[in-house]
Amino acid sequence: MYRILKKGPSLFRAVHCSQRLHTSTPALSNLLIDSGKYPFLQELRLSAENDGVLGATGGASGQVIESICPANGEPIARVRQGSVADYDKVVEAARNAWQVWSDVPAPQRGEILRLVGHGLREKKHQLGNLVALEMGKIATEGDGEVQEFIDICDYSVGLSRMLGGNVFPSERPGHALMEQYNPLGTVGVITAFNFPVAVFGWNASISLVCGNTLVWKGAPTTPLTTVATAKIIQQVLVDQNLPREICSAICGGTDVGEAMAADKKVALVSFTGSTPVGNKVGTVVQERFGKSILELGGNNAILVMEDADLNLVIPATLFASVGTAGQRCTTTRRLIVQESIHDQVVERLKKAYTQLRIGDPLDETTLYGPVHSEQGVNTFKSAVESAKAQGGNIECGGKVIDRPGFYVEPTLVTGLKHDAEIVHTESFVPVLYVLKVKDFEEAVSWNNEVAQGLSSSLFTRDQQKIFRWIGHKGSDCGIVNVNIPTNGAEIGGAFGGEKATGGGRESGSDAWKQYMRRSTCTINYSSDLPLAQGVKFE
Repeated sequence: MYRILKKGPSLFRAVHCSQRLHTSTPALSNLLIDSGKYPFLQELRLSAENDGVLGATGGASGQVIESICPANGEPIARVRQGSVADYDKVVEAARNAWQVWSDVPAPQRGEILRLVGHGLREKKHQLGNLVALEMGKIATEGDGEVQEFIDICDYSVGLSRMLGGNVFPSERPGHALMEQYNPLGTVGVITAFNFPVAVFGWNASISLVCGNTLVWKGAPTTPLTTVATAKIIQQVLVDQNLPREICSAICGGTDVGEAMAADKKVALVSFTGSTPVGNKVGTVVQERFGKSILELGGNNAILVMEDADLNLVIPATLFASVGTAGQRCTTTRRLIVQESIHDQVVERLKKAYTQLRIGDPLDETTLYGPVHSEQGVNTFKSAVESAKAQGGNIECGGKVIDRPGFYVEPTLVTGLKHDAEIVHTESFVPVLYVLKVKDFEEAVSWNNEVAQGLSSSLFTRDQQKIFRWIGHKGSDCGIVNVNIPTNGAEIGGAFGGEKATGGGRESGSDAWKQYMRRSTCTINYSSDLPLAQGVKFE
């Protein structure tokens, strides 16, 4: 969450964001960065006043905002956002830097990514703590998010020596037929509040090693994480005598995101966020015939068959449903349980839910922290009321916790129809709908009936069901798991989903190809000019 304090001197348009905005006087603010309790903020080179444009001369000229800590509702530090005019300068600087970066051999680009990974390792705990303080996820998840960026840097080092095309047999004598991959140019990355480091890391590492330059617009409510992460990367570039504009960042509002989507100078826009906004971004990018990677919503389900090992089901469901306070795109929102074990699963889950250690995300004993903002609290209240109105029973939770910050109770709901409106709504809060199902076939159909198709998981010991689940008549999601949670994906596989999730793929496997321009090349090294398909034109 953030508060707007004042406008900058140049182009300004009201920022339309998903958070409630407050006005206050800077002189009256009691910033957490000045409290002495969070020394990792200074270790990340943050200060009370921070420039939200990293990658072009002149600095930011937009609004000054305060980043708000979800655990206590207090301001952490201030950031001056960039304006659309600032964005234009950043993009132009990134395009100029591409002239240098694209000429660097791929293995040498991989070496730079290795150094970026080293820089992240040195600040892993500090950056993870910042994620916990500013986003609200618990500290171990914050560290894990930074580790994910480190892992994809390591992956990119190897990829830098394996970026390859294909050579095909040509039907024409004295001809070679091949594919050539080249960088696109400048790539725009728009990330969400829930993973303010890792999702950018997926995009940055792969895109950079492919030879592109980047402009990153982080979430408006996690600007300090954007600034700190960009500073680590840019320090590596400067130390290696490379332009820091190879990887730029700009903190800004909706106007900056809209400018990026419409900008023909940005060859690809990778957007992570809600399905409605992603639909708009994808449409605008397509209208200019640009490329997009869309990582949007997920109404994910765990299917539990009667032969499942409940000693796996309960902890997996607990982490998948309440981890990050239910604010992962891969969070489990529907638990589809075979009717013979439904009541047993509900009782065991209720016990697990009531034993969750709720508290400050920076306390290492905490397992469940706040939702990110006041809007999240309001969404939670609305979801609970809708569930009750549509016939749901609140098995546990359902209330806002009376303490500073944005805390709500992790909530279990039973008794709803599988196609109830609220069940088909991705509320992005820690509310889990437990549904009673007859058999495997019905469970799969319920899994697939929602608009999104991101992640899914089946718990069973039945090998036939497992291979039907991952087959063409099984789950229609981009992530199809067995006997593990819906969340917690590794970087080696491509990450993304189908249907209203957007169809984009990031991270591992061959996702790198999306950041490249593919050309089919035919080379005639003979003295003749035969035509394909036996055509004669003489």
